[in-house]
Amino acid sequence: MYMESSAGTYTIVDLEHMGRPESIAACILESSDGFLVVDPGPASTLPALERALAALGAGVADLRAVLLTHIHLDHAAASGTLARENPGITVYVHERGAGHMADPAKLLQSATRLYGHRMHELWGTMEPVPADQLRALAGGERLTFGERRLTVAYTPGHAWHHLTWFDEASGTAFVGDTAGLRTPGLPVVLPVTPPPDFDLEAWLASIDRILLLKPTQLVLTHFGPSPDPAGHLASLREGLLDWTDLARLALAEEGDDGAKLARFVDGLVEWTRSRVPAEQAERYLDGAGPESCWRGLKRYWERPAKSG
Repeated sequence: MYMESSAGTYTIVDLEHMGRPESIAACILESSDGFLVVDPGPASTLPALERALAALGAGVADLRAVLLTHIHLDHAAASGTLARENPGITVYVHERGAGHMADPAKLLQSATRLYGHRMHELWGTMEPVPADQLRALAGGERLTFGERRLTVAYTPGHAWHHLTWFDEASGTAFVGDTAGLRTPGLPVVLPVTPPPDFDLEAWLASIDRILLLKPTQLVLTHFGPSPDPAGHLASLREGLLDWTDLARLALAEEGDDGAKLARFVDGLVEWTRSRVPAEQAERYLDGAGPESCWRGLKRYWERPAKSG
């Protein structure tokens, strides 16, 4: 169900989303002031999180805080349910996402356009977080929970409401999606570039911001620890530039949107096959959501500042 870090500074919970291992990770941090959870995941996987807490001798009543990297449903949709079950929880979130956590109607409308009738199956019910249980952050804060000191870094690029949480004592950076996707079995870093917020320049600046923290390891929501931050982020930087260029080239070719999407996906498959065994490439790419990545990259290139 969960695996503990060798340093004992956090517990990774494999939420086994839709029965898939190494898909979504929540991270539980213990402190003398109570338990903290970084990205509790969707409401559909709450039973897995609760089992992991129980294995640590705790429950939802023992949670002090939810630390969100960003508000996408696979990271944050369980927050409102946790807040309802435990009115003592504070949910920490970037200021640009706080309103959507208090009233998720627009967020859910947008997600429903993408996932349709599968919304509940995938994510469960996203409840609002009461306003008095929300704390909006800008980045740059230093927060203390018992003996733990956490630095909050603003790291947009994947989303404009993205934060990185840095545990100063252990040197661990909980990076959400700012470090892309990387599973232990296939250690190749994939960018994840969904609409509407993907921004290449902002993301590259966020990589530099994380490196300035001098982390000794990264922890990704998709999935788990990466012990070589500099190498990991260099690989991500290369992938971001390559994928963005693949989208630019696809957009410049003849054909309708469907044909351009197909060319882009073919390019991603070729890119991935050069890094992992061919029989694994498309399955691995599925975790990044190639069509969603295309929409984010297409939107990026079609912004007025780019097209003009």
